[in-house]
Amino acid sequence: MSIYEVYAIKYAHHARSAKENFLGGDPHDGPMPMDYFVWLIRGEGREIVVDTGFNAAVAAKRARRITLPVEEGLRLMQVEAAAVKDVVITHLHYDHVGNFDLFAQATFHLQDLEMRYATGRCMTVDAMRHAYELEDVVGMVRRVYAGRVRFHDGDGELAPGVTLHHVGGHTLGLQIVRVATRRGWVVLASDASHFYANMEEQRPFPLVYNVGDMVEGWRRAHALADSPAHVIPGHDPLVTERYPAPAAPLQGMVVRLD
Repeated sequence: MSIYEVYAIKYAHHARSAKENFLGGDPHDGPMPMDYFVWLIRGEGREIVVDTGFNAAVAAKRARRITLPVEEGLRLMQVEAAAVKDVVITHLHYDHVGNFDLFAQATFHLQDLEMRYATGRCMTVDAMRHAYELEDVVGMVRRVYAGRVRFHDGDGELAPGVTLHHVGGHTLGLQIVRVATRRGWVVLASDASHFYANMEEQRPFPLVYNVGDMVEGWRRAHALADSPAHVIPGHDPLVTERYPAPAAPLQGMVVRLD
């Protein structure tokens, strides 16, 4: 079995309240900020990036604060974005597929259903397309035509010890990533669960295509992982508290998850 290192690289932050993070709000509303991550999987001579974040222009448009540009965060880990060969796009929301242009040599791994969703009839509805940036979606279509997108239909293997799994829920084509590590199977849940609290308290995040699929996605993530502590949510600041930085200078910027 191939064994990998897994890192979460924090690139942005957004101050918000708890009522914004749960379907139906939160009766004990208070501050509940959101962090934004990209993930790096390293091992067996491979460097795989999971999601690509957003750039400064989109941060300004959507009132988010970039704390560390994605390319600089990767560089802290001795990775040049332009040299990365494989990028997993968990879904096509603006905070997961922006910056794709930095990855000049990459093949992008995407679920069939996510491209269908992001270019189909649901995008005629404001509430459904709100989290998508038109230029990101068009840019990914251009990469399809350039032969640089590898589509996946359900479950698939990217490399020995790295597998992709469609769960849907948050979007029609959301996928999660399972990685073999020194502590067992770790699941990068991305937006299958934005916060630990969404899945642990079974309270869905309000931006959702299908609530039933979101709930099943939590169950699937836990079934694929070696324990609940092996499931990593997509936006929870607790991730940087629960896991150590790989080196003291990276404190608050990068944590090791394996």
